[in-house]
This record gives sequence, C-alpha cells and structure tokens, in this order.
Amino acid sequence: MRQVEVSRNTLETRVTVRLNLDGSGRGKFSTGVPFLDHMLDQIARHGMLDLEVEADGDLHIDAHHTVEDIGITMGQALAKAVGDKKSLRRYGHAYVPLDEALSRAVVDLSGRPGLTFAVDFKRATIGAFDAELVREFFQGLVNHAMLTVHIDNLRGENAHHQAETVFKAFGRALRVAVELDPRGAGSIPSTKGAL
Repeated sequence: MRQVEVSRNTLETRVTVRLNLDGSGRGKFSTGVPFLDHMLDQIARHGMLDLEVEADGDLHIDAHHTVEDIGITMGQALAKAVGDKKSLRRYGHAYVPLDEALSRAVVDLSGRPGLTFAVDFKRATIGAFDAELVREFFQGLVNHAMLTVHIDNLRGENAHHQAETVFKAFGRALRVAVELDPRGAGSIPSTKGAL
C-alpha cells in the first residue's frame, strides 16, 4: 500500500518516480543532473525509503525544469504513498551535521503546503549545479505532497556541505513523520479527524 509509481510528462520533462516508504534506503537515479542524483540518494538512504527517479528533461536549456518537475513528481508520489495518513506519526524533525555545516529539517504531514527555507548558500553554484534549484526542488515537493516543511541551514561555509546536510536532514525527518505509530493505530493524528 505504501509503494507507488507516479509519472509526469510535459513538453519540458518526462519524470517517473517509484517510492516505497517501507524500504531499506535503496536508491536508483537517472536524472541527467549528477549533483541532484547525489542529493536524492541522501533522501533515500537517510529516509530509509526505496526511491527510483528517472527523468528526461530540457537540460540543453538548463536544469531548472528538470529539478522542479522531479520535486513535483516526488511530491505526488509521497502524497499517494501516505494515503489517508491513518496511524502515521505525522511530525518528524532532524538535525544533521557535515563537518562545519549543520542543518535542521522539520516535517508535518499537514495536508497544507508550506515551505520555510532559510539556507544562505555560500556559493551560487555547487560544481555545475545552480544552488537556487535546491529551493525549487523542495517547493515542488512540498506543494504536491501537501506538507509543511521548515528547512534551516544553521551554519556552513561549504555549499556542498550545506546542501548535503539539508537533504540528509529532510530524509531523516520524513522517515520519522511517515513511520507507523502503534499507539495511534487506525487513527488520524489530528484533532480535526482529517489531514
């Protein structure tokens, strides 16, 4: 039930995401954007999700559409995988360091899209990757998974380290939020009775 496949096809991109919330941290990525592949692997490994992403985008222009549409498609897959959200913990948070960098991610399976993103990248590019696209990825994911997410890079001097701690922290926070809570078996974790 928590294993899904979602495809999104536009004139700019073709994206397929396979997601298993009860996986073992396996990832397989073919997006044409090597740095994003590395970051998606952090979500899979630290989120203990099995995640496969295939994308064919208009990279001859730049990586913007591809990265954004991968975020959108992952968000759609996540929304489908959590279903009615019964028995889930709902909230998750994590702090992750990498050398001098430290980031925090807080996730709420709220049913309301909201992203607060406080990351001041020390460089505009990470290799050939435009650092601004990190936010675009998360905005697409949050909007389509209907999550509330706060991401804060608390310190960092190396842009690669900053980005990596953000993706690792998000993966770990998501892992907690989508966990089945045996004490809440069958119930929606909200006083409203719906998320």
